[in-house]
Amino acid sequence: MALTFDKRPALIAYLTCGDPDLAATREVALAAIDAGAQVIELGVPFSDPVADGPVIQQASERALAKGVSLADVIGLGRELRKARAQAGLIVFSYLNPVLRFGLGRFCAAAADAGLDGALLTDLTLEEAGEYLECMRSRELAAVFLAAPTSSDQRLRRIARACSGFVYAVSRTGVTGARQELGADARQLVSRLRRYTKLPVAVGFGISTPEQFAAVGEFADAGVVGSALVHAMEMAGRAKAAEAAARLVEAMVGASEHARSTTTRSG
Repeated sequence: MALTFDKRPALIAYLTCGDPDLAATREVALAAIDAGAQVIELGVPFSDPVADGPVIQQASERALAKGVSLADVIGLGRELRKARAQAGLIVFSYLNPVLRFGLGRFCAAAADAGLDGALLTDLTLEEAGEYLECMRSRELAAVFLAAPTSSDQRLRRIARACSGFVYAVSRTGVTGARQELGADARQLVSRLRRYTKLPVAVGFGISTPEQFAAVGEFADAGVVGSALVHAMEMAGRAKAAEAAARLVEAMVGASEHARSTTTRSG
């Protein structure tokens, strides 16, 4: 697997595949990797993305209008694996597209394409038995969300079910840029550390380089999603990859500056 976080925080970039089109998504993914993103979350467009805010909802609608499917996303992942062997590649989806595709077929296709794993946002642990068995049989990472409202008992179960990394939701609610990082994020990561040695990534709301650098003080990785999708939309099709690269470079640069400042002061 290519899920290695050799920088802290590692940058995980979320993209809604097919927005504005699949070729643009490929260009943006490559630009993000070259700018310092260590993992790409390949977002599967879905008609009812209840965990996402308006930016990603609208991106999903645009991609669906162009007929982008889970099969297209897996095909894109195959192309990215050939082009950038070192990058981590995760399918980010709701459960319904995977069920429609076929669970066994999905695991086989993802493994064959060289993908590293998947995160199904609305799949609960109670319903994940067959999924986990299938993913493990194909040596694919199964990533689950952990929320600040989860009990310690549930966090323990989530941590045990995860492979690759654990996704810590920085706050309750949907995805989207925020002026401030959720105050619960640090405490949630600390709680998860009791139950797992896997890397912990923080997502939902990281929108500025300063927020990304702050995540590095307590987590292994930060997920940048809505801010990246918004930057691409504002830049337009022709300059989407350039805009994505600039944002990733700013995020990574801020964390590197914070680390060097801490080292000197220490």
